Amino acid sequence: MANILIMASDGFEQSELFVPLEQLKSAGHEVHIAAPKVGPIKAWDKDDWGKTVDADLAIADQTPEGFDALVLPGGVINPDTLRVDDKAVGLIKAFAEAGKPVAAICHAPWLLVEAGLVKGRKMTSFTSIRSDIRNAGAEVVDQSVIEDRGVITSRNPDDLDNFVKAIVKAVS
Repeated sequence: MANILIMASDGFEQSELFVPLEQLKSAGHEVHIAAPKVGPIKAWDKDDWGKTVDADLAIADQTPEGFDALVLPGGVINPDTLRVDDKAVGLIKAFAEAGKPVAAICHAPWLLVEAGLVKGRKMTSFTSIRSDIRNAGAEVVDQSVIEDRGVITSRNPDDLDNFVKAIVKAVS
């Protein structure tokens, strides 16, 4: 059983947090959610606000120690908020430096750009941010999931099953 951290803020894409949360728990893993502060965070669901989920941990209090992987859901608002949060970006870097898998879907690879983790890697993302990732030095491909040296990326909610399977494989 792995201990997995999902990091998000208000505006995460609803399916990109809830599907990994439910599938990883169903696979027997322990999953925690870290946000800028402990308490409820609200999803964005396609074109309006969606469900809330309780973050049980504060990002600023976390380190990779005790966790086996970090999962970054997308949405436009969530990664845009977190990429200007030094604690969030620092935590992503710390997971990568500790050799622990970091998985980002949809717009979340923006966070990987901020953390300096894209140069020289093969990656994918949501269509609208592929130029950003390419400009940061990644080889961008259009596939449902890419794993390159501990960084897992996927394009959109249609890729969630493959995204979660890659996370499960990485922590097995």
